[in-house]
Amino acid sequence: MRIFEQVATEGGFAAAARALHLSPPVVTRLIAELETQLGTRLFQRTTRRVTLTEAGEAYLARVRQILQDVAEADAMASAHTQALAGRLRVHTQPVLASYVLAPLLSGFRQCHPGIVIDIDVETYTDSPIENYDITLLGADVGFDADIVARKVIESDVVLVASRGYVARKGQPEIPEDLSKHECLRLNKAGEALNIWRMWRGPGRADQTQVNAEPVLIANHTDTLLRATLDGAGITSISLDIVAPYLARGEMVRVLSPWVTGRLAMYAAMPSRKFIPQRSQVFLDYLVEHTRQQHNKALEACAFVV
Repeated sequence: MRIFEQVATEGGFAAAARALHLSPPVVTRLIAELETQLGTRLFQRTTRRVTLTEAGEAYLARVRQILQDVAEADAMASAHTQALAGRLRVHTQPVLASYVLAPLLSGFRQCHPGIVIDIDVETYTDSPIENYDITLLGADVGFDADIVARKVIESDVVLVASRGYVARKGQPEIPEDLSKHECLRLNKAGEALNIWRMWRGPGRADQTQVNAEPVLIANHTDTLLRATLDGAGITSISLDIVAPYLARGEMVRVLSPWVTGRLAMYAAMPSRKFIPQRSQVFLDYLVEHTRQQHNKALEACAFVV
């Protein structure tokens, strides 16, 4: 259709070929194929000129409208990819919603007021990544899945308790002492609740495993955090989450430098191609803000960790 319109505009096959950077035989062949497909002649050809037939005139009027509609559709689709406006659908787990996503929303909205953020907070066994622009995932640092994802941060999982609990029950001196303490555990699929695996130092040096029966089990991090703050016992939780409480002295880290895990947060997307600009700026803001907060948290609680 574009070649047909160009021939009609230029008044000849050779001129249309030059404008389209094609060879004249290619233009001639494609127009002949179009006429065969339509079952009618579109141009009258003489040795001196090329003119539209009556059918060609009628066809040209419709073709120009169709090509204009196509151009507008292309522009509209590109605008969805490039514009800093529109709806950004984000899915995340409850703990990431509370401690990672919520704290950055106000700042991001001030930078990009045209973007509407639509957040779905839910825990799925298999996150429906294809249904969202960005999906925030928390997983072990060795997480490997066939998805398009960018690692945002890594954080140690540490053992903590309230000052009140430590004053009442004392500090465990070695990992095996946990069996004498009130332990609060996060219920995670595939993990034994009475076993704590831990190590100290980089590279998982000095690994050990202790048996400690929990007195409280929950599948909700906020519940464990609240119970720990209230003096219910010792729990393991990401350092990023408890760093403010450690810095303020509301919690203490126990058995430092032992850690019970290392977690990573990933931002997953449905595809590497055609990422909307609003998704890209949100992802960049998320990474920058989260890493800044991570570094501040480590500095703030360095004296207690």
